This record gives sequence, C-alpha cells and structure tokens, in this order.
Amino acid sequence: MLKNPEDRRRLRQEKAQERLRKREQNKKMLIRLGIAAIVLLACGILIFALTRRSPDPPDVNTEIPSSESATDQQSTESTQSPTTTIHYAAVGDLNVNDATVAAGGSSYIYTDTFMDVAHILSDADITSVNFEGTFYGAPYGSTFSAPASMATALKNAGVDLVQMANSYSISRGLAGLVTSLDSIRLAGMEPLGAYPTNSAFNKSKGYTIRTVDGIKIAFVAFTKGMDGMTLPVGSENCVNVLYEDYDSVYQNVDTKKITSILSAVAKEKPDITIALLHWGSEFNDTISSSQKKIVNLMQQNGVDAIIGTHSHYVQQITFDESSGQFVAYSLGDFFSDGKRAGSEYSIILDLEITKDNTSGETRITNYTYTPIFTVHEADKPLKVVRIAEAIAAYENGFISRVSPEMYDKMLYALERIEARVAGK
Repeated sequence: MLKNPEDRRRLRQEKAQERLRKREQNKKMLIRLGIAAIVLLACGILIFALTRRSPDPPDVNTEIPSSESATDQQSTESTQSPTTTIHYAAVGDLNVNDATVAAGGSSYIYTDTFMDVAHILSDADITSVNFEGTFYGAPYGSTFSAPASMATALKNAGVDLVQMANSYSISRGLAGLVTSLDSIRLAGMEPLGAYPTNSAFNKSKGYTIRTVDGIKIAFVAFTKGMDGMTLPVGSENCVNVLYEDYDSVYQNVDTKKITSILSAVAKEKPDITIALLHWGSEFNDTISSSQKKIVNLMQQNGVDAIIGTHSHYVQQITFDESSGQFVAYSLGDFFSDGKRAGSEYSIILDLEITKDNTSGETRITNYTYTPIFTVHEADKPLKVVRIAEAIAAYENGFISRVSPEMYDKMLYALERIEARVAGK
C-alpha cells in the first residue's frame, strides 16, 4: 500500500491514462466493426439484387444448351407436337360500284363498313377476298375504281390475299391493272392471279406460296374471262384464264394453261393447294359441265380446295372427308349494293387445315361458315354484318338494331344459305 501522497496521485494518473487508452482502442474497434458491417450489408444487398435479376439456376440434371443446341431443342419440341392446325378464311365478291364506294362517306373511310366481321377475318391465319374492281383513282364507283382507302380498310379488317383474276381485271386497261396491283401491295396484301407483265408472270410461274405455322400453302387464281375483253398481244399471261375462248362463250377449257401452272406448283411440294376460281354464270344456280370438268382437272393435278366466286349467289359446297377435297362453287357477294335478291347475303368460309407432324400428311379436316348480310337501309351507308348476331340484336331491342324489313330478309337469308350450301 502506498503511503506517500505523491505516489498515490501518480498511480491514479497512470490508471486514468490506461482507461483512456482502452476507451480509444474500443472506440476505434467499434468504428472498424461499423465499417465492416456497412460493407457486408452493401455486399448482401448487391448479391440479392443480382440474384433477383438472374434467372433461376438450372436443375443439376438439365443441360444448359448453346445457341445451336437451343435451335435443335426447339425443332425437336415442334416435331413432338402431333399435329398443327391452321384456319383459312375466304369471302366472295366485293363489287365496286356507286353504292359500295359511297359507304365510306365523303372521306372514303370504310372502318365501320367491315367492323362487324373484321374479327372473323383477322382471327383466321390467312384470309382472302375477290375484288371486282380496280384502284385506278377518281372518279370512283361506276367506273369500277375504288379509293385506295378501301384497300387499307380490307387489310385492317384482316384480309391478306386479294383475287384479281376476275371480270374486272382489265376494266381500266393494263394501266388500271398495274395501278391496282401496286395499291394492293402498298396496303400490305398480296394480289392473286394477275400480273403487270408477262415477265412478272414468268417469274411467279402463276402461283403464290404462303407458309403459315410450318404449313406450306400454294394459291392459284383463275377467271373465266374479263367481261368480254381480250388481253393485248404481248400481255397474254397478265391474267390467269380458265378458257381458251375466255372473251366469248367460255366452252373450251384451257387445259394446257391450267396444268402448266399446277405442274409448276407441284414442284414446290406444297402441303396444300387452294384454287380461287371466278367462274360460272351470274345470278344463276346452275353448275355447268365445264365447271365440273375444271374441278376434275384440278383435283387430278393436286388441288385440295376450290373456292368459287362470280355468280353473286351462295352455291353448293361439297367436302369429301376421305380425300380431304373441298369445293365451294360460289361464296356469294361479300359486299355489294344488294339490288338483286339473293346477292345481299353470303358466307365467310373457314377451312380447317391440319398437318400430321409425324407423317407430314396435310389435309382439309373440316369447314364452317358464318352467314353475313350487306345491310342497305335508307339514308344509311352500306355495311356488312353477321346475320345471326343482327337478328339477336333486333329481337332483344338493341338501339342499333336493323329495320323490320331487314330483319325479315335476314331470317329468309339464313334459310336460303343453308339450302344453297346443301345444293337445294
């Protein structure tokens, strides 16, 4: 024990200094630990964030494919699917005249004209229409010329292919044909059966190939004639024709021309071949002997489906389920002035096409149709509507319902469509 006061004082000072040193050391240690904790927390946040952004790690038994093996895997998965099914929709004649052009109003806007059926056309994998007219500029209507906005409206409604081999292919001469083909392509659609020059025909070989979900479809289009007009010398192949006497009596089937085009199609090895034919007689239900001859000729040369137009009436549909061969002699008028009874109603055809991905066999497996009607009421623009839905709207008192007169006509149209399709 220290008795000297000076010694005790010195001892207290030394202990105080020691405590001070320890506090400083502890303070520095806490600072270091704090910094370390902050760093660890930041690293943890960064790791968590990176983990959230990265995909889940693969199962230990799953091989991570390279880009090349990924393609092989996708191909394998595709072939493992037993079948592929697509739907092709087709509508009949769109007649260009004063009434149909006027449906677009003074600005020629046709959005409302096709609105009620647009979802059907666009829901199909590929859709076609027969366009009886030209895009040759003003004046419009009775000149068979439509504004380019009608082409845009058709594209927006879901149309992909436009048959241009018909009565009005050269109604405005070859210049009108060329301008029309350009307008159709500019709108984003593909014309069928007509070409600006012989060299363009030779390049295309008279057909169009479209591949949809791995199913290769060949489209050909022909017309019986061009309202008595003749293709000029040097432009004989600008429109595909069914008859040698296409400018007169339509009796001599042009077997050479037809088989030549179908032979070229066969070399493409398509899964399905569809022929769009503008044929028969106007406002007539009769199926001629030459039409039956053309059906046999085309089916013997690989055509699976024949889609007819021109008569303005819905005509018989035949479907051989065993062979998958399909014929619709006429779909009727898709859009017209409806002045002639029977021409105001028609159908939207839906063909179901199925491919067996194991055998490669492709065939038409089913068909359905939607009855439609061109409504023409006083002081209202023409528009295309679904018959069943329009009838339901009328019976339920909808504000936008059709007139009693249109309602009665639609009831009758439903009966006639069913009978016509059955060939009665």
